[in-house]
Amino acid sequence: MGRPYLVKLNWLSCIPPPPPHLFSLSTSLHSPPPTRLRSSFSIPRSLSTKRSSAIRAFMDASVASSPKDLPVGLDAKTEEDYASLSKLLQEFTSIPNIDKAWTFKSDTGTGSQAMFSISQANLLANKRRKYALSANISKGSLKLLVVRNPENESPTRFEIWNQGQVEKEFNIPQSVHGSVYCDGWFEGISWNSNETLVAYVAEEASPSKPTFNDSGYKKGGSADKDCGSWKGQGEWEEDWGETYAGKRQPALFLIDINSGQVQPVKGISKSLSIGQVVWAPSTQGLHQYLVFVGWSSNPRKLGIKYCYNRPCALYAVRAPIYASDATDLEVKESPNEDSPVLNLTESISSAFFPSFSPDGRFLVFLSGSCSVDSGAHSATDSLHRIDWPVNGQFSSSKIIDVIPIVWSAEDGCFPGLYCSNFISNPWLSDGCTMIVSSAWGSSQVILSVNVLSGIVSRISPTDSNFSWNLLTLDGDSIIAVCSSPVDIPQIKYGYFVDKASWNWSDVSSPIFRCSAEVSSLLSSRQFTILKIPVKDVSDCLTKGASKPFEAIFVSRQSKKNDVCDPLIVILHGGPHSVSLSGFAKSHVFLSSLGYSLLIVNYRGSLGFGEEALQSLPGKVGSQDVNDVITAIDHVIDTGVASPSKIAVIGGSHGGFLTTHLIGQAPDKFVAAAARNPVCNLASMVGTTDIPDWCYVETYGVEGKTKFTEAPSVEDLALFHSKSPISHISKVKTPTIFVIGAKDLRVPLSNGLQYARALKEKGVEVKILMFPNDVHAIERPQSDYEGYLNIAVWFNKYCK
Repeated sequence: MGRPYLVKLNWLSCIPPPPPHLFSLSTSLHSPPPTRLRSSFSIPRSLSTKRSSAIRAFMDASVASSPKDLPVGLDAKTEEDYASLSKLLQEFTSIPNIDKAWTFKSDTGTGSQAMFSISQANLLANKRRKYALSANISKGSLKLLVVRNPENESPTRFEIWNQGQVEKEFNIPQSVHGSVYCDGWFEGISWNSNETLVAYVAEEASPSKPTFNDSGYKKGGSADKDCGSWKGQGEWEEDWGETYAGKRQPALFLIDINSGQVQPVKGISKSLSIGQVVWAPSTQGLHQYLVFVGWSSNPRKLGIKYCYNRPCALYAVRAPIYASDATDLEVKESPNEDSPVLNLTESISSAFFPSFSPDGRFLVFLSGSCSVDSGAHSATDSLHRIDWPVNGQFSSSKIIDVIPIVWSAEDGCFPGLYCSNFISNPWLSDGCTMIVSSAWGSSQVILSVNVLSGIVSRISPTDSNFSWNLLTLDGDSIIAVCSSPVDIPQIKYGYFVDKASWNWSDVSSPIFRCSAEVSSLLSSRQFTILKIPVKDVSDCLTKGASKPFEAIFVSRQSKKNDVCDPLIVILHGGPHSVSLSGFAKSHVFLSSLGYSLLIVNYRGSLGFGEEALQSLPGKVGSQDVNDVITAIDHVIDTGVASPSKIAVIGGSHGGFLTTHLIGQAPDKFVAAAARNPVCNLASMVGTTDIPDWCYVETYGVEGKTKFTEAPSVEDLALFHSKSPISHISKVKTPTIFVIGAKDLRVPLSNGLQYARALKEKGVEVKILMFPNDVHAIERPQSDYEGYLNIAVWFNKYCK
């Protein structure tokens, strides 16, 4: 390969939104904050100066002697802390994120243009502000599809951008379909080869509902709004749980961008929810196919957000063919009984994120079969390949394993694939090498995968513990972001040097900037990834489950007077998730206040092989709790933390561990914070959108077959014994609870019951309830206020 060309990025502000891929923009107008009102008094001129002075003196004395009207739950000292910390938290909150990136080849083929999708918390509007920045390597022509989803009953709007301006605009009424899915899971949008048709996933049109008036039921309904009648509720329709409440069935549609006409793709069973659609390569004179992922709603829909254990398959359906010169959508051919929907992956229980090789010879996809088969909501992925038929004729699709499950990796070796998604075009020019991001222990790395040989190589630098996230490819070069727990994200440009190495250079950009105060605070911190030996290894443990687990330790670079800073233990949810060694604003905010952080990836976390992960189901509340205590004792024994001032924080299953720890080790913690915590499995099982999770984590893989909507007395007794509430009599740690009232995953009653029980026994408790938040509590105002209160709470008890 020749000498890499020099890349110089010139940043422009607010250019048209991103390219032919789904990107939902939401814009909102908000007024400036109101001017603070002040009391005013009018004194009649007839009053003497002496009397006026007396009245003013009385008023001043009254104001001075009146007690200050403090917010509920704050005293004067705490309010000062609240005010000062809020300013610092704003500094961290304002640091933007890069969500996606794209590159486009120039007309000459000698350079590229990069575009970045940026999001930033807008606290006043309580939304994430989205905008686009371009990095001009050279000029090139761009064609962009922008999707603007409707609010209320307005239509969906499609915009085709070309050469920096709107070329076409189409409004799709609600009678055709609802919002386009842009959730990162069902989300799918794909251009055909000649860029005349776009396949995408949107909510089905709202079904007809019964109409009533003062005479009762109105036959035939009413298409128009009528003040003399009202629409009934009709039959209840189950959804996919957390974050999908009220959303209708995801279905497949096509739009002709010449005419703007839209049509649903027919022939697909109503029992399938559709997502992640891609066009199959077109073959001259043969039928075109759409490939998509389908999730069956039989026997019922369970929560799917973060849950890779829902069975799914890849399907192919013949795409309607349209007259190229039609002004209206003229269907020449459409799926029918003679061209059924084909299940391409019947032999495995999970298949998603389909991607065709550039030459169209094969279809590659991820599988979560380990999750589906074991019941764990997330587990080690595998990668597979199907050779695509060149004649367009399908017989049986042979599935070829590219990356199998890694059960237990040798030290320093590839631990298995943990890939949350593919970028839109992950292929190098050789046509058989994919570039992906994957968890590798406590870090995220960039991998190259040869899908013919199955060879996996780690191509992000191995000489640091930073985390790397792939954004996009620029031909055979890579645009990525790297960061650490104490380093703000930096854009990196990687290019191939030879068969064995990649070179990575910095790309200067104005995206990631922070104040001098934040820079100074971060420069005083350091981090390391600790190996924590498993305590009390038994013969019944597998090889993978007996290996050390990891924890990320963040601390001051030099101790103050040889005294250790107070310690905050941070616990991820899942439990089959992982805390990565990347930049997390909430973590660095807490660290900057003078705390050391111990971020524990207990056994059961992703990134360490399947045996370690599968060792946890059936042992929650014991093995994971013991791992956290072992990690805490490890940093105390090595002299980098003090046992006297330790706080703990976690959300979801991390909240489960937090409340378990303050019950099982009541003398170890001086303060605790729990975000939407699992506190009582016995009450959660009947109210959550993932009741099967309660069974699998309580019983292990056996729970998959034991799962029932009608738990027995024995089930409920075991759920209770595995829950933090069974240890509540020993708790004495002051605890703050942060709860989202619209959480379907861990309904608010779970945390409230536990918090009320603590209050009942005299433990100091504070509850923050956010009425419009779901499980993640990530709306900007809620996230901001939640972590501000947590910081004040920890300062109160740890300093």
